[in-house]
Amino acid sequence: MSDQRLHTLFAKQEIRDVLSRYCRGLDRMDKEMAYSVWHEGATADYYGIYKGTGHGFIDWVWHAHAGMQCHSHQITNVLIEVDGDTAVSEAYVTVALWTLPDDKGQQKEMIGRGRYLDRWSFNAGVWAIDHREHVLDMHTLHDLHKGAISAQSTRDINDASFRFIRKFQAVVHPGGTSQ
Repeated sequence: MSDQRLHTLFAKQEIRDVLSRYCRGLDRMDKEMAYSVWHEGATADYYGIYKGTGHGFIDWVWHAHAGMQCHSHQITNVLIEVDGDTAVSEAYVTVALWTLPDDKGQQKEMIGRGRYLDRWSFNAGVWAIDHREHVLDMHTLHDLHKGAISAQSTRDINDASFRFIRKFQAVVHPGGTSQ
């Protein structure tokens, strides 16, 4: 395999890992992990929802998510084009959010389906987002008739996953790859 193909393969895998860290950071309320997906000064345009810096978006969405009982983000259909130390990607995203019960105990479930259009660069040994545009393709709001939530599912370090995957700490490896 050529060096260029190997570089592209590693870049695509690292970018997919960053997209997964974005979802995990939001769902487990690990703010450092959520911040880590953005280069300093990166920009975000979540059309009609938020426009500003990437870190500013995390601060904004943190407040919104804190007012929810729970939420779950999934990424799929990831297409990535790598050009040296830059890349672009399109990733489909689904987010499900449960509101807190109102004074009558009623809750809503919001489901958004859209796409992240990202511009990436490899700087300081890490792949991260320089600019994101979020396109909302569909949004639904339903009365929630909830079933069970596992007691091991929490939005903090008490979540069962932290027994397997540690709380985020950026690590830059010699040779430039990150984890």
